[in-house]
Amino acid sequence: MNKSIWKYITTDQCNDFLLSFNLLAPTNLSPEKQLACLYAVSNSIESHYTTTYLKKKTGGHRVIHEPSPLLKKIQKNILVHVLEPQACSVYATAYQKEKSLLDNAAPHIGKKQVYKLDIDDFFDSISFTMVFQRAFPREYFPPQAAGILTQLCCFNDCLPQGAPTSPMISNLVLKPFDDYIGQWCRERNIAYTRYCDDMTFSGEFNVKKLHHKVRAFLEALDFSLNQKKTKLLATGKQQIVTGITVNEKMQVPKKYRREVRQSAYYCLNYGTASHLKRMNEGNGELDPETYLNSLLGKINFILSVNPSDKEFSLLKEEISKLLSHS
Repeated sequence: MNKSIWKYITTDQCNDFLLSFNLLAPTNLSPEKQLACLYAVSNSIESHYTTTYLKKKTGGHRVIHEPSPLLKKIQKNILVHVLEPQACSVYATAYQKEKSLLDNAAPHIGKKQVYKLDIDDFFDSISFTMVFQRAFPREYFPPQAAGILTQLCCFNDCLPQGAPTSPMISNLVLKPFDDYIGQWCRERNIAYTRYCDDMTFSGEFNVKKLHHKVRAFLEALDFSLNQKKTKLLATGKQQIVTGITVNEKMQVPKKYRREVRQSAYYCLNYGTASHLKRMNEGNGELDPETYLNSLLGKINFILSVNPSDKEFSLLKEEISKLLSHS
Protein backbone atom coordinates (compact mmCIF):
# COMPACT_ATOMS: atom_id res chain seq x y z
CA MET A 1 0.00 0.00 0.00
CA ASN A 2 1.25 3.47 -0.88
CA LYS A 3 2.09 5.32 2.34
CA SER A 4 0.71 8.58 0.94
CA ILE A 5 -2.84 7.18 0.96
CA TRP A 6 -3.16 8.03 4.65
CA LYS A 7 -2.94 11.76 3.99
CA TYR A 8 -6.55 11.58 2.77
CA ILE A 9 -7.92 9.85 5.86
CA THR A 10 -10.36 11.87 7.95
CA THR A 11 -10.54 11.98 11.74
CA ASP A 12 -13.77 9.97 11.68
CA GLN A 13 -12.17 7.32 9.48
CA CYS A 14 -9.16 7.14 11.79
CA ASN A 15 -11.47 6.69 14.78
CA ASP A 16 -13.34 3.93 12.96
CA PHE A 17 -9.98 2.29 12.27
CA LEU A 18 -9.16 2.32 15.99
CA LEU A 19 -12.59 1.02 16.95
CA SER A 20 -12.22 -1.90 14.54
CA PHE A 21 -9.62 -3.45 16.87
CA ASN A 22 -12.09 -3.74 19.78
CA LEU A 23 -9.47 -2.49 22.24
CA LEU A 24 -11.94 -2.30 25.13
CA ALA A 25 -13.72 -5.59 24.46
CA PRO A 26 -15.73 -6.89 26.15
CA THR A 27 -17.58 -3.64 26.81
CA ASN A 28 -21.03 -2.10 26.81
CA LEU A 29 -19.69 1.37 26.09
CA SER A 30 -20.89 3.20 23.00
CA PRO A 31 -18.32 3.86 20.23
CA GLU A 32 -18.13 7.50 21.32
CA LYS A 33 -17.37 6.56 24.93
CA GLN A 34 -14.84 3.94 23.83
CA LEU A 35 -12.94 6.56 21.86
CA ALA A 36 -13.11 8.99 24.76
CA CYS A 37 -11.69 6.30 27.05
CA LEU A 38 -8.84 5.38 24.69
CA TYR A 39 -7.83 9.00 24.21
CA ALA A 40 -8.06 9.71 27.95
CA VAL A 41 -5.84 6.73 28.83
CA SER A 42 -3.29 7.55 26.12
CA ASN A 43 -3.08 11.16 27.31
CA SER A 44 -2.47 10.19 30.95
CA ILE A 45 -0.39 7.06 30.47
CA GLU A 46 1.95 7.74 33.43
CA SER A 47 -0.94 7.46 35.89
CA HIS A 48 -1.73 3.95 34.64
CA TYR A 49 1.51 2.29 35.74
CA THR A 50 2.86 1.04 39.07
CA THR A 51 6.62 0.60 39.31
CA THR A 52 8.20 -2.22 41.32
CA TYR A 53 11.79 -3.39 41.73
CA LEU A 54 12.71 -7.08 41.68
CA LYS A 55 16.08 -8.28 42.95
CA LYS A 56 18.26 -10.05 40.39
CA LYS A 57 20.22 -13.17 41.36
CA THR A 58 23.29 -11.56 39.79
CA GLY A 59 22.80 -8.36 41.82
CA GLY A 60 20.97 -5.13 41.16
CA HIS A 61 17.29 -4.77 40.38
CA ARG A 62 14.94 -5.35 37.48
CA VAL A 63 12.44 -2.52 37.05
CA ILE A 64 8.89 -3.71 36.33
CA HIS A 65 6.19 -1.31 35.19
CA GLU A 66 2.81 -2.93 35.88
CA PRO A 67 -0.10 -1.44 33.89
CA SER A 68 -3.44 -0.70 35.55
CA PRO A 69 -6.28 -3.20 34.96
CA LEU A 70 -7.83 -0.93 32.34
CA LEU A 71 -4.60 -0.35 30.46
CA LYS A 72 -3.68 -4.05 30.68
CA LYS A 73 -7.05 -4.92 29.14
CA ILE A 74 -6.40 -2.51 26.27
CA GLN A 75 -2.86 -3.83 25.79
CA LYS A 76 -4.02 -7.46 25.71
CA ASN A 77 -6.45 -6.56 22.93
CA ILE A 78 -3.69 -4.73 21.06
CA LEU A 79 -1.56 -7.86 21.41
CA VAL A 80 -4.26 -10.21 20.08
CA HIS A 81 -5.87 -8.04 17.41
CA VAL A 82 -2.97 -5.87 16.22
CA LEU A 83 0.44 -7.32 17.05
CA GLU A 84 0.13 -11.11 16.87
CA PRO A 85 -1.17 -11.13 13.27
CA GLN A 86 2.15 -9.56 12.23
CA ALA A 87 5.03 -11.90 11.38
CA CYS A 88 8.20 -12.05 13.47
CA SER A 89 11.53 -13.26 12.16
CA VAL A 90 12.04 -17.03 12.01
CA TYR A 91 15.20 -16.48 14.08
CA ALA A 92 13.26 -15.02 17.04
CA THR A 93 12.27 -17.84 19.39
CA ALA A 94 10.87 -16.03 22.46
CA TYR A 95 7.32 -14.83 23.13
CA GLN A 96 5.66 -16.92 20.43
CA LYS A 97 3.05 -19.58 21.10
CA GLU A 98 4.49 -22.07 18.64
CA LYS A 99 8.12 -21.75 19.85
CA SER A 100 10.00 -22.54 23.06
CA LEU A 101 13.44 -22.75 24.64
CA LEU A 102 13.92 -26.01 22.74
CA ASP A 103 13.59 -24.20 19.41
CA ASN A 104 16.22 -21.73 20.56
CA ALA A 105 18.68 -24.45 21.60
CA ALA A 106 18.16 -27.14 18.93
CA PRO A 107 20.04 -25.43 16.04
CA HIS A 108 23.21 -25.33 18.18
CA ILE A 109 23.55 -29.05 19.02
CA GLY A 110 27.01 -30.55 18.47
CA LYS A 111 28.67 -27.42 17.08
CA LYS A 112 32.41 -26.73 17.27
CA GLN A 113 31.88 -23.43 19.05
CA VAL A 114 28.94 -21.58 20.57
CA TYR A 115 29.12 -17.80 20.81
CA LYS A 116 26.66 -15.98 23.08
CA LEU A 117 25.96 -12.25 22.97
CA ASP A 118 23.54 -10.13 25.00
CA ILE A 119 21.77 -6.87 24.14
CA ASP A 120 22.27 -4.32 26.90
CA ASP A 121 19.18 -2.71 28.55
CA PHE A 122 16.99 -4.40 25.97
CA PHE A 123 13.51 -3.06 26.71
CA ASP A 124 14.73 0.37 27.83
CA SER A 125 16.61 0.71 24.53
CA ILE A 126 13.42 0.31 22.49
CA SER A 127 12.22 3.89 22.07
CA PHE A 128 8.82 5.42 21.32
CA THR A 129 10.01 6.12 17.77
CA MET A 130 11.07 2.50 17.19
CA VAL A 131 7.66 1.26 18.34
CA PHE A 132 5.85 3.84 16.21
CA GLN A 133 7.81 2.90 13.08
CA ARG A 134 8.15 -0.88 13.38
CA ALA A 135 5.21 -2.16 15.43
CA PHE A 136 2.66 0.03 13.65
CA PRO A 137 4.19 0.67 10.19
CA ARG A 138 2.73 3.27 7.83
CA GLU A 139 1.89 0.63 5.23
CA TYR A 140 -0.93 -0.59 7.45
CA PHE A 141 -1.59 2.09 10.07
CA PRO A 142 -2.52 5.74 9.56
CA PRO A 143 -0.13 8.00 11.53
CA GLN A 144 -2.86 9.23 13.90
CA ALA A 145 -3.88 5.69 14.86
CA ALA A 146 -0.25 4.53 15.07
CA GLY A 147 0.45 7.40 17.45
CA ILE A 148 -2.39 6.43 19.80
CA LEU A 149 -1.41 2.74 19.73
CA THR A 150 2.23 3.61 20.43
CA GLN A 151 1.26 5.80 23.39
CA LEU A 152 -0.81 2.94 24.79
CA CYS A 153 2.22 0.61 24.59
CA CYS A 154 5.01 2.89 25.85
CA PHE A 155 5.97 4.45 29.18
CA ASN A 156 8.50 7.25 29.64
CA ASP A 157 9.18 7.11 25.87
CA CYS A 158 10.37 3.50 25.89
CA LEU A 159 9.04 -0.05 26.07
CA PRO A 160 7.93 -0.95 29.61
CA GLN A 161 8.96 -4.32 31.00
CA GLY A 162 5.71 -5.61 32.47
CA ALA A 163 3.25 -4.64 29.75
CA PRO A 164 1.76 -7.64 27.86
CA THR A 165 2.47 -5.91 24.54
CA SER A 166 6.19 -5.35 25.12
CA PRO A 167 7.56 -8.84 24.31
CA MET A 168 5.86 -9.05 20.91
CA ILE A 169 6.78 -5.46 20.07
CA SER A 170 10.42 -6.23 20.86
CA ASN A 171 10.35 -9.04 18.28
CA LEU A 172 8.82 -6.75 15.67
CA VAL A 173 11.39 -4.04 16.36
CA LEU A 174 14.28 -6.53 16.04
CA LYS A 175 12.89 -8.19 12.90
CA PRO A 176 15.13 -6.26 10.46
CA PHE A 177 18.17 -7.18 12.55
CA ASP A 178 17.16 -10.85 12.91
CA ASP A 179 16.42 -11.28 9.22
CA TYR A 180 19.63 -9.60 8.05
CA ILE A 181 21.98 -11.29 10.54
CA GLY A 182 20.17 -14.61 10.10
CA GLN A 183 20.66 -14.50 6.32
CA TRP A 184 24.29 -13.38 6.71
CA CYS A 185 24.94 -16.32 9.06
CA ARG A 186 23.11 -18.86 6.90
CA GLU A 187 25.31 -17.95 3.92
CA ARG A 188 28.32 -18.84 6.10
CA ASN A 189 26.84 -22.02 7.61
CA ILE A 190 26.45 -20.37 11.02
CA ALA A 191 23.39 -21.16 13.15
CA TYR A 192 21.71 -18.09 14.70
CA THR A 193 18.81 -17.72 17.14
CA ARG A 194 17.65 -14.94 19.46
CA TYR A 195 15.69 -15.42 22.66
CA CYS A 196 14.70 -11.97 23.95
CA ASP A 197 18.04 -10.19 24.51
CA ASP A 198 20.13 -13.40 24.24
CA MET A 199 21.71 -14.06 20.85
CA THR A 200 23.39 -17.38 20.10
CA PHE A 201 25.67 -18.27 17.17
CA SER A 202 27.25 -21.67 16.55
CA GLY A 203 29.44 -23.41 13.98
CA GLU A 204 32.90 -22.66 12.64
CA PHE A 205 33.53 -18.95 12.13
CA ASN A 206 35.84 -16.03 12.80
CA VAL A 207 34.62 -14.76 16.18
CA LYS A 208 36.03 -11.24 15.79
CA LYS A 209 34.46 -10.79 12.37
CA LEU A 210 31.05 -11.98 13.56
CA HIS A 211 31.24 -9.86 16.72
CA HIS A 212 32.06 -6.75 14.71
CA LYS A 213 29.22 -7.43 12.26
CA VAL A 214 26.62 -7.89 15.01
CA ARG A 215 27.81 -4.92 17.07
CA ALA A 216 27.87 -2.58 14.07
CA PHE A 217 24.32 -3.44 13.00
CA LEU A 218 22.97 -3.22 16.55
CA GLU A 219 24.59 0.18 17.06
CA ALA A 220 23.08 1.38 13.78
CA LEU A 221 19.69 0.50 15.31
CA ASP A 222 20.56 2.30 18.60
CA PHE A 223 21.25 -0.87 20.58
CA SER A 224 24.48 -1.93 22.27
CA LEU A 225 26.08 -5.16 23.48
CA ASN A 226 26.53 -6.09 27.12
CA GLN A 227 30.21 -7.01 26.97
CA LYS A 228 30.09 -8.66 30.41
CA LYS A 229 27.77 -11.37 29.08
CA THR A 230 29.78 -12.25 25.97
CA LYS A 231 30.79 -15.94 26.06
CA LEU A 232 32.65 -18.24 23.68
CA LEU A 233 32.10 -21.95 24.44
CA ALA A 234 34.31 -24.43 22.60
CA THR A 235 33.58 -28.13 22.18
CA GLY A 236 35.53 -29.09 25.31
CA LYS A 237 33.39 -26.84 27.53
CA GLN A 238 29.81 -27.28 28.64
CA GLN A 239 27.79 -25.46 25.98
CA ILE A 240 24.59 -24.12 27.52
CA VAL A 241 22.00 -22.26 25.46
CA THR A 242 19.10 -20.71 27.40
CA GLY A 243 19.47 -23.27 30.18
CA ILE A 244 19.92 -26.32 27.94
CA THR A 245 23.16 -28.22 27.31
CA VAL A 246 23.76 -28.73 23.56
CA ASN A 247 27.20 -30.39 23.37
CA GLU A 248 25.92 -33.71 21.95
CA LYS A 249 22.18 -33.61 22.55
CA MET A 250 19.73 -31.38 24.35
CA GLN A 251 19.82 -32.00 28.09
CA VAL A 252 19.24 -29.95 31.23
CA PRO A 253 22.61 -29.36 32.97
CA LYS A 254 23.61 -31.90 35.63
CA LYS A 255 23.81 -29.26 38.36
CA TYR A 256 20.22 -28.15 37.75
CA ARG A 257 18.91 -31.73 37.72
CA ARG A 258 20.85 -32.57 40.90
CA GLU A 259 19.42 -29.56 42.75
CA VAL A 260 15.85 -30.40 41.65
CA ARG A 261 16.32 -34.06 42.61
CA GLN A 262 17.66 -33.06 46.04
CA SER A 263 14.78 -30.63 46.69
CA ALA A 264 12.23 -33.28 45.75
CA TYR A 265 13.93 -35.82 48.03
CA TYR A 266 13.74 -33.52 51.07
CA CYS A 267 10.11 -32.60 50.40
CA LEU A 268 9.05 -36.22 49.99
CA ASN A 269 11.00 -37.59 52.94
CA TYR A 270 10.92 -34.78 55.50
CA GLY A 271 7.96 -32.62 54.44
CA THR A 272 7.91 -29.37 52.50
CA ALA A 273 7.52 -27.14 55.56
CA SER A 274 10.51 -28.80 57.23
CA HIS A 275 12.56 -28.39 54.03
CA LEU A 276 11.68 -24.69 53.79
CA LYS A 277 12.61 -24.15 57.42
CA ARG A 278 15.91 -25.89 56.80
CA MET A 279 16.51 -23.56 53.86
CA ASN A 280 15.61 -20.53 56.02
CA GLU A 281 12.80 -19.75 53.61
CA GLY A 282 9.91 -20.55 55.92
CA ASN A 283 9.64 -16.92 57.03
CA GLY A 284 6.44 -16.07 55.24
CA GLU A 285 8.07 -15.26 51.93
CA LEU A 286 7.39 -18.72 50.49
CA ASP A 287 4.61 -21.12 51.47
CA PRO A 288 4.73 -24.91 50.83
CA GLU A 289 2.14 -24.84 48.03
CA THR A 290 3.98 -22.10 46.13
CA TYR A 291 7.29 -23.92 46.59
CA LEU A 292 5.88 -27.23 45.35
CA ASN A 293 4.36 -25.54 42.29
CA SER A 294 7.75 -24.01 41.54
CA LEU A 295 9.45 -27.39 42.00
CA LEU A 296 6.89 -29.05 39.73
CA GLY A 297 7.58 -26.39 37.10
CA LYS A 298 11.29 -27.22 37.22
CA ILE A 299 10.54 -30.93 36.83
CA ASN A 300 8.28 -30.18 33.86
CA PHE A 301 11.11 -28.17 32.29
CA ILE A 302 13.46 -31.14 32.62
CA LEU A 303 10.84 -33.43 31.06
CA SER A 304 10.18 -30.98 28.22
CA VAL A 305 13.81 -31.41 27.21
CA ASN A 306 13.92 -35.17 27.85
CA PRO A 307 10.35 -36.61 27.98
CA SER A 308 11.63 -40.18 28.38
CA ASP A 309 13.43 -39.48 31.69
CA LYS A 310 11.86 -42.14 33.96
CA GLU A 311 13.35 -40.75 37.17
CA PHE A 312 11.83 -37.29 36.76
CA SER A 313 8.57 -38.70 35.41
CA LEU A 314 8.22 -40.55 38.71
CA LEU A 315 9.19 -37.45 40.68
CA LYS A 316 6.51 -35.50 38.82
CA GLU A 317 3.86 -37.98 39.94
CA GLU A 318 5.07 -37.94 43.56
CA ILE A 319 5.32 -34.14 43.81
CA SER A 320 1.90 -33.78 42.15
CA LYS A 321 0.41 -36.06 44.82
CA LEU A 322 2.15 -34.10 47.55
CA LEU A 323 0.82 -30.86 46.07
CA SER A 324 -2.75 -32.20 45.93
CA HIS A 325 -2.60 -32.84 49.70
CA SER A 326 -0.96 -29.54 50.65
